[in-house]
Amino acid sequence: MKTKLKKIVKDYITFPAYILMHPFDGYEDFKRYKKAKFSVAIVFIILFVYFQIFSFKNLGFLANPNNPSDLNSLQEVFSVLLLVFLFTVGNWSVTTLMSGKGSYKEILMVTGYSLFPLIVLGFPSVILSNFLTLEEMTFYQLIMYIAYIAAGWMLFMGILNIHEYGLFKTIAAFIATGVSIAVIMFVGLLFFDLIQQAIAFVVSVIEEFNLRY
Repeated sequence: MKTKLKKIVKDYITFPAYILMHPFDGYEDFKRYKKAKFSVAIVFIILFVYFQIFSFKNLGFLANPNNPSDLNSLQEVFSVLLLVFLFTVGNWSVTTLMSGKGSYKEILMVTGYSLFPLIVLGFPSVILSNFLTLEEMTFYQLIMYIAYIAAGWMLFMGILNIHEYGLFKTIAAFIATGVSIAVIMFVGLLFFDLIQQAIAFVVSVIEEFNLRY
């Protein structure tokens, strides 16, 4: 039991924290020595989904722009998973053309691991926000800023290392990823619009057939 607990702490806390503090060495272990685990990345994504729901419902009223009674859990789940899907597919599509060395699985794992600061700092911050006054709410905002900056840092350094890019090529890859995401969203919306029109056409044909016969 003790050995299993130590392994969980190492996989879910120690190693992600090591990547955050030592990104070059951490991502070297991540990619070359296969110390990262796909299951850990998936758990982090699931925990971030839960964090979004938890934050929507439990964030202190001084900092919460949402009405907790308006919570739609499925919408929150879909939003996070869609964002992860768009980024990973977008990044994989452009880095393949830019001679990137990372696979889609590695991009997904980097994305999952980069959520570590938001999970570790996010939950305590939401709880803390319920005990802060309006003047003290700056502490909550500061902690969340640090969490998002740390997550962005881990994601940026992860993409840089797994694709074996330099600084400027990594920046270019992120810009190209943004363009790719916009294209995917446009094509997706166009596809669903065509599907909707096709369904409407079939329904109108069926109604016309029923009226005539």
